[in-house]
Amino acid sequence: MRAWSAITIPPEGSKRNRNMTALQHLPSLRRVAVCGGTHGNEMSGVYLVKYWLRNPSELQRGTFCATPFLGNPQAVEQCVRYIGTDLNRTFIADILNSKDSDTYECQRAQEVNQAFGPKGSLDAYDFMIDLHNTTANMGCCFIVPSEQSLLSVHMCNYIQKQSKRRHCPVLFYQQPGEETYPIASVAKAGLAIEMGPQPQGVARAEILAEMRSTVAHALDFIELFNKGTLFPSFESEAYKFTGSVDFPRDPTGEISAVVHPKLQDKDFHPLQPGHPIFQTLDGEDILYESDNITYPVFINEAAYYEKKAAFLKTEKKTLSQPALQKKF
Repeated sequence: MRAWSAITIPPEGSKRNRNMTALQHLPSLRRVAVCGGTHGNEMSGVYLVKYWLRNPSELQRGTFCATPFLGNPQAVEQCVRYIGTDLNRTFIADILNSKDSDTYECQRAQEVNQAFGPKGSLDAYDFMIDLHNTTANMGCCFIVPSEQSLLSVHMCNYIQKQSKRRHCPVLFYQQPGEETYPIASVAKAGLAIEMGPQPQGVARAEILAEMRSTVAHALDFIELFNKGTLFPSFESEAYKFTGSVDFPRDPTGEISAVVHPKLQDKDFHPLQPGHPIFQTLDGEDILYESDNITYPVFINEAAYYEKKAAFLKTEKKTLSQPALQKKF
């Protein structure tokens, strides 16, 4: 056996949680978008958005009507993740403000920003829901920038209470000082719904149905919020991205070991130092080398092979949020 270390992002400095007794008020949400096909081979969102473009009544509520759209139409047409570059990494200022977009996705990012933004402006859409599938065993996972995303985190808490699943984890991706980059960041607030496992280019009926009901719960939350419902303060668990672990590689850069059977499909389960994470073709176990427990996610995600990530590391934390109500 041999040990394997990870790329780790230094932990954020200590911060006090919001005062849970302080009621927070936010404006009502009138302009809401639902995006599918940000990655053109993640089929649950593609199929649902195509259906809603023809039959939008399912997205209507009393106080608003959500607008469906395909994030990456050319990738959807070719049933690939992207054409030139990952669209969900292009919503940063340098690309959105560039006058020389060198890939289709960079041009598409500017189009989306013009239609639903501009990002960071008062004219931007109030909320965007972005629909994704993963080949990893992530179940139903909610991805938001950070615990400072008050509206999105309250929405997650509401959906968790409506869901039939026992565990619908919340994952924070944003690092200190990092600019938000996904498509949902064009709106004032947003939520990515990640569901799996589902192969690329394939639609599984039960996952599509669960995604559909999850979007319905999200829209119901917005409707209740717009009508003045008071959402009480709460504490819950969440996971924060801390780094990534690449596959072992030989001197030529080729992958030399696969995800260990004892790690496969154990997304959000605790990974102890010294436990096996990879196995070579000679049958040798490679162990996780660290001083701390981590909670791996996106384990063996097909789309992350090109990103040199066998899995992502997270830390589990207790999330505290104040009560929330619409500003009257």
